[in-house]
Parts: sequence; structure tokens; C-alpha cells
Amino acid sequence: MRVAIAGAGKVGRAIARELVGNGHEVLLIDKDAELARPGVVDGAGSLLADACEVSALDEARLAECQVVVAATGDDKVNLVVSLLAKTEFGVPRVVARVNHPKNEWMFDESWGVDVAVSTPRMLSALVEEAVSVGDLVRLFTFRQGAAELVEMTLPSTSPVVGHSTSSIDWPQDTVPVAVVRGTHVKTPDASLVLEAGDELLFVAAPEREAELQALLGH
Repeated sequence: MRVAIAGAGKVGRAIARELVGNGHEVLLIDKDAELARPGVVDGAGSLLADACEVSALDEARLAECQVVVAATGDDKVNLVVSLLAKTEFGVPRVVARVNHPKNEWMFDESWGVDVAVSTPRMLSALVEEAVSVGDLVRLFTFRQGAAELVEMTLPSTSPVVGHSTSSIDWPQDTVPVAVVRGTHVKTPDASLVLEAGDELLFVAAPEREAELQALLGH
């Protein structure tokens, strides 16, 4: 897979290292000569250019990329890169970093964004997940809100404790994807009987959250 990353700061370089390690072809784009120097990430290419300019993205061969990641520290830049990647070059998958929560509402398909990743929101969700029992916690949003990854740690009073995951009538558009029990990740199937303290992960439509919360209970 060919991936272009706009922004060769700490976040962009960290993403590049992971992708190169997984065997992907990666190009980092930055207008800072120090950040875009050759070899800044072993195995990744680099391009000294302004990713907000169509000519620079053309030089980066964006039309040949399967994914573009807008990972700069400036939300305005990330939005422009996303829009150009989608509308001018037809990139199938555009992932954008959201630096300031107040700007999240703009990171949607109208700006060419397929997946928006808000670091502040993810950190707050992880804090909630660590301390919440009996309440749904949103961990991640897919496709501009069409589905979310949500989590609940089952309290001892939950009515689903003692039932297998396959015997429970889950709400429509809700899919249990994993159960974390202690240090083990278990598949939610007929053989798995839920216990208090289990951490359940679901992919669910946002409008089904209230039903899911009511089903799992307190």
C-alpha cells in the first residue's frame, strides 16, 4: 500500500515508522527542510514541499496513493490537504488529525475526510474507559459518525451477566466484537458466558447507544 503523510513532525514520523515496519511504501511531506530531510525515517521517502499546494501533491504522486494522512499540527492545513487529496487526486482513504476539539465538526466528508482522529478526545475516552463501570464509553468514531467503537465494563448488577453473548438479543446495528477478561481477549460466541468485570467492545450505530446502555444496565 502506498501512503503519503502530510506533516513530518513527531506524529507523522511515528505513523511512518509503523507503516514502514508493516511493509508499506511511505512518503513524508513537509515544508520544513529539517523535518523533510532524506532518511528522517528509515525506509520512508521524504519530500520538501507545501502539502497545501496542488503542484506539490502532484509531485508526491498522490493519485497513486491508497491512503493519505493529514498529520500536521495545524487543523487548517489538515483540512486543505484532505480536501485536495479527495477531490483533486481521488485518494480512496483520507485520515486526518484533529488538533483542537472545537474543530472536530469540520472534519467530515465535505472536507474529504474519511476518518478523523482527535487526540484530545481519544485520551479523554481512554481515561473514562479506565475508571467507568456500567457506563458506555465512546472510544472511536468511524465514517463521520455512521458507527462508533464503544466499551462497557459490566457491573455485577448487569442483567446479561451469566448469559452467553450469542443468546443476547443485541440492538439492531450493534455488533459485539470482543470481550476483554483480565489479560485475555475472548471471542463473543456461544461458548462465552459473560461475567461481572468483563470489558465488552461493540461497533454500534450512535442512535443505538441508549438501547445498548439499557440492555447492559447497571
